[in-house]
Amino acid sequence: MDGKRSCSLCGGAMMIMMMMMMISHMTSALEVPLDSKVLEGLPQPPTITNQSPKDYIIDPRENINIFCEAKGKPHPSFSWTRNGTHFDVEKDPKVVMMPGTGNLVIDISGEKAEVYEGVYQCIARNEHGSAVSNNIVIRQSRSPLWSKEKNEPITVQRGTSLILQCRPPAGLPPPIIFWMDNNFQRLPQNSRVSQALNGDLYFSNVIMEDTRNDYICYARFPHTQTIQQKQPITVKVLDNSPSGERVPSFLHPPGMESTTMVLKGDTLELECIADGLPTPNISWTKVNGELPSGRFSFYSFQKTLKIKEVTEADGGDYRCIAKNRMGSSQHTITVVVRAAPFWISAPQNLILAPKETGNLTCDVDGNPKPTITWSVNGNPIESSHNDPSRKVSDGVITLSDVQTGSSAVYQCNASNDYGYLLANAFVSVLAEPPRVLTSLNHEYSVISNSRALLDCASFGSPLPKITWFKDSQSILNSDLYHIHKNGTLEINVAQPQNSGKYTCIASNNLGNKENHVHLQVKEPTRIIRQPEYKEVQRNSIAVFECKVKHDPTLIPSMIWLKDNGELPDDPRFEVGSDSLTIHDVTEDDEGTYTCIRNTTLDQDSASATLTVVEATPTPTMILEQPDPPTDLELTDQRERSVRLTWTPGDEHNSPIKLFLIQYEDSLHEPGVWLNMTEVSGTSTTAQLELSPYVYYSFRVLALNGVGLSESSDPSRQYRTNPAKPDVNPSDVEVSGTSPDTMTISWRELSGLESNGPGLQYKVSWRMKDAEQWTTVTLANVSQHVVTGTPTFTLYEVTVQAVNDYGEGPRPEVVLGYSGENSPTVAPENVKVSVQSGTEAEVHWEAVPLSSVRGRLKGYKVTYQKMRSLHKQDYDRENPQVLIFSGEETVGRLPDLHPYSHYRLNIRAFNGHGDGPSSTDQQFQTPEGVPGPPTNVNIRNLNLDSLLVEWTPPLEDNGHLTGYLLKYQPINTTEEAGLLKEVLLPANETSYTLDKLTHSTHYKFFLNAMTETGSGPAVTKEAFTEVDEALIRHPAVEAGKGSAPPSPPPPTPPVTQSLQPPFQAPPAGPMFGNVNSSVKEDHAVISWEYLGPDGNVYVEYVVDNSKEPWKTEFVNGTRTFQIRGLKPGMSYRVRLVAKDHSDATIHSTQEMLITVPAMTNRQAEIATQGWFIGLMCAIALLILVLLIVCFIKRNKGGKYPVKEKEDAHQDPEIQPMKEDDGTFGEYSDTEDHKPLKGSRTPSNGTVKKDDSDDSLVDYGEGGDGQFNEDGSFIGQYSGKKEKDTAEGNESSEAPSPVNAMNSFV
Repeated sequence: MDGKRSCSLCGGAMMIMMMMMMISHMTSALEVPLDSKVLEGLPQPPTITNQSPKDYIIDPRENINIFCEAKGKPHPSFSWTRNGTHFDVEKDPKVVMMPGTGNLVIDISGEKAEVYEGVYQCIARNEHGSAVSNNIVIRQSRSPLWSKEKNEPITVQRGTSLILQCRPPAGLPPPIIFWMDNNFQRLPQNSRVSQALNGDLYFSNVIMEDTRNDYICYARFPHTQTIQQKQPITVKVLDNSPSGERVPSFLHPPGMESTTMVLKGDTLELECIADGLPTPNISWTKVNGELPSGRFSFYSFQKTLKIKEVTEADGGDYRCIAKNRMGSSQHTITVVVRAAPFWISAPQNLILAPKETGNLTCDVDGNPKPTITWSVNGNPIESSHNDPSRKVSDGVITLSDVQTGSSAVYQCNASNDYGYLLANAFVSVLAEPPRVLTSLNHEYSVISNSRALLDCASFGSPLPKITWFKDSQSILNSDLYHIHKNGTLEINVAQPQNSGKYTCIASNNLGNKENHVHLQVKEPTRIIRQPEYKEVQRNSIAVFECKVKHDPTLIPSMIWLKDNGELPDDPRFEVGSDSLTIHDVTEDDEGTYTCIRNTTLDQDSASATLTVVEATPTPTMILEQPDPPTDLELTDQRERSVRLTWTPGDEHNSPIKLFLIQYEDSLHEPGVWLNMTEVSGTSTTAQLELSPYVYYSFRVLALNGVGLSESSDPSRQYRTNPAKPDVNPSDVEVSGTSPDTMTISWRELSGLESNGPGLQYKVSWRMKDAEQWTTVTLANVSQHVVTGTPTFTLYEVTVQAVNDYGEGPRPEVVLGYSGENSPTVAPENVKVSVQSGTEAEVHWEAVPLSSVRGRLKGYKVTYQKMRSLHKQDYDRENPQVLIFSGEETVGRLPDLHPYSHYRLNIRAFNGHGDGPSSTDQQFQTPEGVPGPPTNVNIRNLNLDSLLVEWTPPLEDNGHLTGYLLKYQPINTTEEAGLLKEVLLPANETSYTLDKLTHSTHYKFFLNAMTETGSGPAVTKEAFTEVDEALIRHPAVEAGKGSAPPSPPPPTPPVTQSLQPPFQAPPAGPMFGNVNSSVKEDHAVISWEYLGPDGNVYVEYVVDNSKEPWKTEFVNGTRTFQIRGLKPGMSYRVRLVAKDHSDATIHSTQEMLITVPAMTNRQAEIATQGWFIGLMCAIALLILVLLIVCFIKRNKGGKYPVKEKEDAHQDPEIQPMKEDDGTFGEYSDTEDHKPLKGSRTPSNGTVKKDDSDDSLVDYGEGGDGQFNEDGSFIGQYSGKKEKDTAEGNESSEAPSPVNAMNSFV
């Protein structure tokens, strides 16, 4: 019935539409809607809707779930292939396919997960075709154990670099690496110590604090959530031959250049780790470019550069620079960007009517260019049946004159070396008359001046065409109406006259279908009497009004808020139909009250503040700021203007000078109030000029002689209608980014400037003085890149604002150039003028501006030292580059090497890059002063002669004419003696100085010379040999702790060292002329020390005391005063020298000093009777105690030590015999003290302690020798075969027992 009625209204229009449908049968992609009314009875080939990822790593502890879901009509069936062959699911009891889907569940309990590893593919079939999934590679996650290894301790010298390798087992997926200590605390990392991307721990230089035995590398396997650890690594840092400061060099990557590859879209990680002392700082630059803004970041203390979402533009050379105060080094990493296949346009499903033509397009890109292959229903298209209606051309399949029954699913596979893409797209040949999916007679309601959208969703094959009518009048695209591609009718600004009945007709060559909808345009909801500011006294009543004007068909509701929250649940608050009343007001009721009037389509709101005051007498009249204006009303409403009126507030005895009017645009900038205009203080109204498409609210402030009032309450909102733009974008600029592109940029319009919805920018350009303009229209952008432009060409550009209501004013023309390219001509007539051995001047002619192909930025002068003129070998250095401005044709080359051969060329460069270089120019620098001699060493030959040896300077800087050797003696205070000079020929590399004074400190200066002059001197110091006959040893009282002579220095253990081994000091005593003088309460010790630099200490202890030795640091002097000694006491004193690790390297014999007693005082005390009586009492008491101890001892008996030992035969507790070093009976004498860890009872016997921690426990052979500092060399010894014939010339042989006796 409705169909006949509509045809009677618009029969002529229907005939026109039917003719248009017959003109063309080319169709675009059409997806079958999911509406059940449409799907019912409508055939559809299969479509894969869900599948597992291509690379699927499984947990061997859980079942395997492989997903494959699809839709189609009829519902598809599913099958699987595994490793390219059919996978019979029903024959494997461990595999279950879920009903209605192709999802597989594989139960691997009792099975090894490896059995089900492989490549799986799902096929979904119905009678209209077959769709296939991606190749799903199933792999088991693996967390293999660390291979067994024994990590040898690593010994390094302080200041050298170090790499601790992790080498974790290869897991799937790869493990996450981190370093921790024995306490499971992460090892601290900084710019000196950091973890590399491969997990190794790098030290740019080591310090003493790096010594530890718990460097542990951990590997966490994320898929199985397991953690494994490597055996701990021990690092010992030595300080006997520390490394000096040095220029940085790269530990990783090695060398000066390297190359890496990254895929487009992945994250690029570049890493540079440098060795050096002090610790180098790392910085990054991109050669001939900038790091991508917003996509790069630094990690691991600047050592790692990460660039996310890599593009082709990120390829190129990146330079990392390591720098410290000694210099810098750089490494260049060339980044090559490749790309796995990615979609430009994936093939879309096609629904074609019989006899129609359509295209399946598979548009992909990648690097290298992907290879595209087509399949139909899962089989290669070459092996399928020949279809004359199908034509394959690379990435496009054209289907012409299709027939019913030729539906199928096509697969596009695009692959290259880095991956593949697979897409299914079905072609369904249907003949379906139009169907309208939108509900019949649906009613739409909108507010006046807002946008209205009327839907007309449809389906049909061929694709239906949608036509709209209102009141029998056809609707076409215009300023008011716009018909979208999906058939929706948009009314840009709905007005009451747009209300009514609308008809949409969907038509194709198989018929037509119409539908009716209704539109009602309602009046907006407006608050016409807003709540006003209230100042009320406590315990009184406050009333806020909120009256509204609204569309009669809409029923507004009212909500009151207090401070943007709900009203208090208090009966004192009474909400009426148009008001809010608060009874018995208290101070807690103060705040801002907001009235919100809602309808189903819109709302309006207004706020007012309540202030509660105490009842007070009328104050004395004073001048104050005025009260804010009230009663704001809008009248005389027009498209671009409105009149605002208000009531002034109290002036407070100061006349109002002016009113300031402000506005808020709640559509574009809600909450922001801006000044609009000012009017005289006698006015209460103002005509306001407005902009289109703005939601205005106004407020007024009053100004008097005291100041500005508070703002008034906002007016009701006033919305202006949209219009075309009044202004165009500003700040239009043109710049070139590459030789064939040009970037046009501009400042976007603000919301206030847009004047309406649908703001866009019409960008036009042409070459200067050309006729044809090229134009594009863009939205929500501030720039546009034009490609395919000629190099550095002047263009005219315009940018015009456009919205849904029209175009802005005619834009201004802006001139700019397209992108630059590298210069094509090299500078000519290059000449070099050598000024000195270290400086030259270069001249050249400027290149023609026509060859620059851009803006000339300057010239790059590249020069390189090829070789030294003195040496036959080539020692060329890295090229150096100096940049000069484009106006310069003369440049100075500083810091050249004297007597060297150089090569030079010049290139012009612009914003794009460098031009060709000029012909190489060769030049030579004259001689200069040489560098310092190297490897200077001074050796003792005998008591009065020294041998000075050296090697020639590394930099001769000319022909050497000889060497100048100067020397002079210096004393302990470094006062210099007579300076002597020796002139030596150039071929000498050693010289012997005779007749020197023995035991003397000398200072030497050695210079190399050329004809130009003397180079810098090398300074060395040395001692002549000590005459031991002159060393006086102090007399030591017999039996008072004299130390045995030091044993010969042992052979040091082999250590891993990157520095030359430490040289032992010369043999013989290093301390001489040791003297002492004793005063009443202190002693003065003096000496001479001939050994190497070290820390010298004075150690002393009360004689026959078990107290520890007291140590005093002497701070480099040759005398020291020991204070605080007790009169009448004897002290043992010795001198020791220690190295930086606090190990003793030299020591003197112990000497005994006695502090004199205070004789006068003692004589006086000794003659006192009370003192004599006291001494007698003490003596008597001691005698009684001795008698008691003797009796106790006899009653206790003796412990049969020897019998006990013979019964147990425990070799661990055998006492040592004194004569042959073997163990005999224990003794309680001082000469046979017990080992550490044993106890001595009162009866003199020795029992084994509960702890077995004795030196004998560690004995595995060896000589048990001592080093100079008292430590053992080798392992502790427990052998019994050792006797005095093996070299023990002293009764105090360095055995473990004697060693421990020295500590008891």
